[in-house]
Amino acid sequence: MFDFLGFIPRAIVQGTPLLLGSTGETLTEKSGNLNLGIPGIMYVGAISGVIGAFFYEQTAAEMNALLAVLIPLGCSLAGSLLMGLIYCFLTVTLRANQNVSGLALTTFGVGIGNFFGGSLIKLSGLPVPAIVLSKTSAFFSATPAWGEKLGVLGKLFFSYGFLVYLAVILALSAAFLLRRTRVGLHLRAVGESPNTADAAGINVSRYKYVATCSGAMIAGLGGLYYVMDYTKGIWTNDSFGDRGWLAIALVIFTVWRPNVGVLASFLFGGLYILHIFIPSGMNLAVKELYKMIPYLVTIIVLVLSSMRNKRENQPPASLGLAYFREER
Repeated sequence: MFDFLGFIPRAIVQGTPLLLGSTGETLTEKSGNLNLGIPGIMYVGAISGVIGAFFYEQTAAEMNALLAVLIPLGCSLAGSLLMGLIYCFLTVTLRANQNVSGLALTTFGVGIGNFFGGSLIKLSGLPVPAIVLSKTSAFFSATPAWGEKLGVLGKLFFSYGFLVYLAVILALSAAFLLRRTRVGLHLRAVGESPNTADAAGINVSRYKYVATCSGAMIAGLGGLYYVMDYTKGIWTNDSFGDRGWLAIALVIFTVWRPNVGVLASFLFGGLYILHIFIPSGMNLAVKELYKMIPYLVTIIVLVLSSMRNKRENQPPASLGLAYFREER
């Protein structure tokens, strides 16, 4: 029989990087910036946290729980912020093509991550091509002590590290910001019609910078979570997979609503690991077909999304377009 009690927690764990990535990209796209560099930003967020954790573990005689969390967290946010600033400088200040800039940022981010990852692997001196940060990971993956006492309820809702709950809080907060605050109204105005927003006295460049950089930092946490919690502190080059691209697809699937992204991300996380829970015997070909499910669903979602005619389900009108104030 299908093991739902084992499947749901693993789906949530798998979906958390997607949730953080899609939340960050939604904020970015609401400002009119199409950041296809999210996979690279998540990769840099991961390696930046790994660098901070690695040197803290190497130098600390005794690990402090607060520092063990704050150092990788701060390094991840700083690295992701730098990537966001690079993208904004290219697309907002220099008005470069957003598609090309985003793809270049992805390639750059993966290259930077592999370079520093390879360097740290040599410094670690391990016989395997990996970095092991199990001490730091223990603080990130720690679960509430009272969760085990709640039985099934505890396993379903209270068996995760703090970044899972932070991801949900950030998604719901982003949804509230966009729909219920003046800042969110201004941000949506910038994404829909920067000319009109500029005429109304809204600083278009500032909103684009803040939204894109904030989105980059949130997405970077997805990379940090993947290493510190999902893989239990083990970093290997090129291990992050295609989660960044799935996060971008989720933005369309959720029609640019971060609150919908909570359930959608966990759904995609479940599809990602469905092949493990569906019995296929020794037939490896069938198992490989099961692995195609999340990508097949992504294609179907993109096709269906393009067929929607409701205005509220459409992307921001100026998405992917550079704003030239002189043309106003």
